Amino acid sequence: MIRRCVVVGGAGAVGRLFAERLLAGGARVAVADTVEPGAEPAGTHYVRGDITSLGARLEADLGHADLVVLAVPDAVALAAVPGLAAVLRPDALLVDTLSVKQPVTAAVRAHAPDVQAVGLNPMFAPDLGFEGRPVAAVVVNDGPQVGGLLDLVAGWGARVVPMDAAEHDRLAAVSQALTHAAVLGFGLALNRLGPDLARIREIAPPPHQALLALLARISSGAPAVYRDVQAANPEAAAVRKELAEGVRLLTDLVEHGSEAEFATVLGQLRDGLGEHAPHYRDLCARMFTSL
Repeated sequence: MIRRCVVVGGAGAVGRLFAERLLAGGARVAVADTVEPGAEPAGTHYVRGDITSLGARLEADLGHADLVVLAVPDAVALAAVPGLAAVLRPDALLVDTLSVKQPVTAAVRAHAPDVQAVGLNPMFAPDLGFEGRPVAAVVVNDGPQVGGLLDLVAGWGARVVPMDAAEHDRLAAVSQALTHAAVLGFGLALNRLGPDLARIREIAPPPHQALLALLARISSGAPAVYRDVQAANPEAAAVRKELAEGVRLLTDLVEHGSEAEFATVLGQLRDGLGEHAPHYRDLCARMFTSL
């Protein structure tokens, strides 16, 4: 049972999400951050401190914790691992919520090989909550605490999806970096075109409304989070290159290809979805009924 926790980066949205759920389960939770949380979850206590340069109070809290959650940017977590290895209890569990797993997995195995550790990546914005949402899980150093935590997260309603660090980063590059790049590229093109958005809103078909909604959500989010998705993942550059190549191929097809060739490409794209095509077609239809 998890009794004492430290959520590092608890002033942020992801850290707050974990702090609230751990509190609800009866744990004592310390929220550690370099800035004060705007609205500290009731029942937590706040520790001002830098996880990369430990002060006495934060070090003491970390040394007593059953569970330490690193809900911080990738670079901060990587810098913190060597110091954490020296202060954590032998039976403590270290959890990271980073969007890229290979570097932090290597760092923990190098500096803290005896510390139980697991990487979690909630594949959703924190305001949506865990219920029915996927959480990627990368076991770094296995142990009894790891299984208990994964069961706990599943008990919060999440769909825990186990994978190794390399697979995580490949899938995250496609499902997050590629997707965000497509939306941000759409937004950059839209700004360059400079249309009257009030008039666009009057006539926009559902696909355009969906893209505008995605653009509004991403551009209203935390810049550091979305930059990490693009900059920290070593696979992201390749998927952005493929996105640009996809637009180039489309341009070439429209300008130099025939209607039959266009139909062939659409068929190839449909076939690429395989047995999942009906699911996503029906999902799109349901989405569009609300637009």
